[in-house]
Amino acid sequence: MISAASDISSPVGVIAGGGAMPFAVADSLAARGLAPVLFALRGACDPDRVGRFRHHWISVGQLGRATRLFRSEGCRDLIFIGTLLRPALSEIRLDWGTIRVIGRVWAAFRGGDDHLLSGIGRILEQDGFRMVGIRDVAPDVLMPEGQIARAMPDAAATADIAKGREVLGALGPFDIGQAVVVIDGHVVAVEDIEGTDGLLARVARLREAGRIRAKSGRGVLVKAPKSGQDLRFDLPAVGAKTIEGVAKAGLAGIAVIAGHTIAADSQAMIEIADSAGLFIQGLPA
Repeated sequence: MISAASDISSPVGVIAGGGAMPFAVADSLAARGLAPVLFALRGACDPDRVGRFRHHWISVGQLGRATRLFRSEGCRDLIFIGTLLRPALSEIRLDWGTIRVIGRVWAAFRGGDDHLLSGIGRILEQDGFRMVGIRDVAPDVLMPEGQIARAMPDAAATADIAKGREVLGALGPFDIGQAVVVIDGHVVAVEDIEGTDGLLARVARLREAGRIRAKSGRGVLVKAPKSGQDLRFDLPAVGAKTIEGVAKAGLAGIAVIAGHTIAADSQAMIEIADSAGLFIQGLPA
């Protein structure tokens, strides 16, 4: 991917899923003098928070309507951001703009999330739009390198981080997940369709059931983009809820790839981590 950071045109179209990140990105754009227009995905985007911005509602499967709205708003540059529960093709109400490219849409669905998003992105680019990434439009919401909380990883945690990166590197080509939990050198859980919150809840249940014998305060959550991933789409994300999940799972902290991981509500993350004695580490790419 070639960075478009120096050539972003205003307004920027924000295709907004769930969670806090679409609004953090929109605020970052506005602070830089770029007008955001949110294209809120029905069933995902927060209807209360989206009201602060110029916006339109669109549904998954409405490529024709979406492209007409992008053009009417003058949005050449587009960004996907936020969570979205992946629908089945049978659940999507297709418009004629989607039916026109249904073969390419079907091919995009036949793979993991990165394959899906990059496939839809290519369809939009063939219609004359440009897909951009967080690093291009809102780099201030990305995790910095180094420690951002008071606690520091010890030797055992550092070894677990290295093991976690190795595991994610091996799994990346299969487009499975972006997170793993490693405790004292043992891979105890890998992210799947339930996401990071579900992964951490699973580790907490395993600990409560006695399946994890290591004492509380050991082990790490490691997150990283998949190898070969188009970094404009589906970057790993962490937030206050992630840190709360790490605490409940009895881990020592988290390590994520700096510059390639979205950090939502970073101040809240730091406050929760400091209160629980957890480390938050941004790793070099």
